[in-house]
Amino acid sequence: MADLITVEDPDDPRLSDYTGLTDVELRRRREPAEGLFIAEGEKVIRRAKDAGFEMRSMLLSAKWVDVMRDVIDELPAPVYAVSPELAERVTGYHVHRGALASMQRKPLPSAEELLGGGPGGRRIAIFEGFVDHANLGAAFRSAAALGISAILLSPDCADPLYRRAIKVSMGSVFSVPYGRLTDWPADLEQVREAGYRILAMTPSEKATPLDQVPAERFEQSAIMLGSEGHGLSTYALRAADEWVRIPMSEGIDSLNVAAASAVAFYATRPRG
Repeated sequence: MADLITVEDPDDPRLSDYTGLTDVELRRRREPAEGLFIAEGEKVIRRAKDAGFEMRSMLLSAKWVDVMRDVIDELPAPVYAVSPELAERVTGYHVHRGALASMQRKPLPSAEELLGGGPGGRRIAIFEGFVDHANLGAAFRSAAALGISAILLSPDCADPLYRRAIKVSMGSVFSVPYGRLTDWPADLEQVREAGYRILAMTPSEKATPLDQVPAERFEQSAIMLGSEGHGLSTYALRAADEWVRIPMSEGIDSLNVAAASAVAFYATRPRG
């Protein structure tokens, strides 16, 4: 059973995992280096726990203690009970969900582990240059909902375990296995060697509309999407096996990348 500890000093060193949560650059440096991430809200905390992440501690406002009682009773990590005002001073924002947990990261699987094994017909996703945490979280949520088996990230993609990405994904970042490619775009050859057909999503008129691509081409496919605004790099496009696009109404050239990911994952899903 966890200890319930009332804290009244915002400078208490036991709360150090939660300090400055709105400082994006600070958290980008700290969290991976210290092997932690922050889960916010009851549902997300429970999903992180259920996904096997070890809890370092929880920070709760008083009204959330009873809601999280079963988690408190089950886990040995300390639980810090604080006032909403103190939580805001520590974190830098109003913690309206009233519950935060510091979780221990797990080692990421390698690309080989994500690409190998499993039945034929798997679909994976590849994200290049997703630097916006909200877009990244939304794309993970779509991937989880629409049957994507794994996600590979280019080296410059944002951290899926950053608080905002987790929040937008509603914890879906815990349910879709993901890893990073280190040599971009050369490592895309690993994807092809593992038997995947790389489909590059692009609004180019040279691309084939998704609704004109035979369904069998989506089997054992890797759906590759680029950053908001810039799209896929020239190098990534050259490395693809085929360019595909979402048919758009006249005068509209593209969708937000998170919306495009949902359409692409839906359009390429197995039929029947």
